[in-house]
Amino acid sequence: MSRVGKNPVAIPQGVELQVNGRDITVKGKLGTMTWSVHQDVEFSHKDNEVTFEPRNNTKAARALWGTSRATIANMVQGVSEGFSKKLTVHGVGYRAAVKGNLLDISAGFSHPVEMPIPEGLKVEVTDNTNISITGFDKQKLGQFAADVRAVRPPEPYKGKGIRYADERVRMKEGKKKK
Repeated sequence: MSRVGKNPVAIPQGVELQVNGRDITVKGKLGTMTWSVHQDVEFSHKDNEVTFEPRNNTKAARALWGTSRATIANMVQGVSEGFSKKLTVHGVGYRAAVKGNLLDISAGFSHPVEMPIPEGLKVEVTDNTNISITGFDKQKLGQFAADVRAVRPPEPYKGKGIRYADERVRMKEGKKKK
């Protein structure tokens, strides 16, 4: 039995949920999101709650049961409160800046790396080293944050690179002289 799937998703005030066949549309103050529920999962919408059940007892149906519930819960939270991720840039000469619809990163390469900011996300850079990404789509936000980190992941000897604000980098000991 799915521990995630058996919990109902509460719909807070200010969030509107519409069902059209297998498509669920969630509207809130931050935006609108639509998602199609897999045919192996049954769902019902009553009294500002959405509940999910597997259609049959197969392994795939049970896996999609929890996934469907988590996705709808993330959509509801995203359009009502939103999500955010914070990254920090460590290293001498490493910096970031927002130029229009591009995130410009200087991370020790011979050229700056320019990344287009996806629609629906807002990026702010403070002190040239702190990047804050906010948006209502959790998947899109997490993917963009991972792409930014992948430009220069933190290395284990000096800790230089781009990392999440709450990430700890395990440092290695360098070479020793005899």
